[in-house]
Amino acid sequence: MSIEKVVEKLTSWIGETVSSAGGKGVVLGLSGGIDSSVAAVLCQRALPEATLGVIIPCYSDRVDREHAELVAASFGIPVEVVVLDEAFDALVKALPSKGYRLATKELAEANIKPRLRMVTLYYFANRLSYLVVGAGNRSELSVGYFTKYGDGGVDLLPLGNLLKSQVRDLAMYLKIPLEIIGKPPSAGLWAGQTDEAELGLTYRDLDNYLATGDGGGEVKERIDSMINRSSHKRRTPPAPLL
Repeated sequence: MSIEKVVEKLTSWIGETVSSAGGKGVVLGLSGGIDSSVAAVLCQRALPEATLGVIIPCYSDRVDREHAELVAASFGIPVEVVVLDEAFDALVKALPSKGYRLATKELAEANIKPRLRMVTLYYFANRLSYLVVGAGNRSELSVGYFTKYGDGGVDLLPLGNLLKSQVRDLAMYLKIPLEIIGKPPSAGLWAGQTDEAELGLTYRDLDNYLATGDGGGEVKERIDSMINRSSHKRRTPPAPLL
C-alpha cells in the first residue's frame, strides 16, 4: 500500500472510530517526539475542528516542549499546557519510600509521570466529550515498551499496527520537522534516557524481527522474552470464570 493510501486510511479510521464511539473529538499528548507528532497531524487531518494537543511537561527536557510547540504551530493544532512538576513532587512525597528496594525507586517514580499525564488527558476528554488518542506503535506495543495505565491508557491507537520505521516514513511524508525526526527516540522518563538504550536493542533489529521473524540468536531471545513478560499489558485484566 502506498504511503498516500496509508495516510488516507488512517485519517478515515480516526474519524470513523471517534464517530462510532459517540465522541466529539480527540485529545492527545504532544511530547515533542516523532510518534506523538505523527499521531497529532493525522488527528488534525481527520478532525480539524476537534483535535486538542496537550503539552504536559513533568521535569521534562526543554527541547521536547519546544518541539511539541513547533508541531502545534506548524500544523495549526490548538494546545493546552499543563505543568506537572508540583503534582509529581507532591505524590512522590506522599508515597512511602522505606522498606522497598532502592534499585526499583527510579523506575517506579519515573512511571508516575506517564500516569499523571494519562489523568490529565482524561480530564480534558471528560470535559470535552473527546476520546484520548495514544501514540504507541507496533514495535513498542509488541514488547511492552509503554507504561501500563500511563501512555498505554488510551481509547484508540492509530499507529498501533505500524512499525517504528513505518512511523518514520509517515513523518517524512507529513513533513514533520526534521529536528524531531532525527533526534534519538526517548520516553523522557529521566535525563539522558533513550528508548534503544532502555530496550537493549535497536529499532532496526526490533522492526526486522517483528516484520520477518529473522534475527540473531541474542536479538530473538531478548525480543521473545520481552513479548512474553509484557503480555499482561496487552490483555484485559483477567477475571475468574464462575
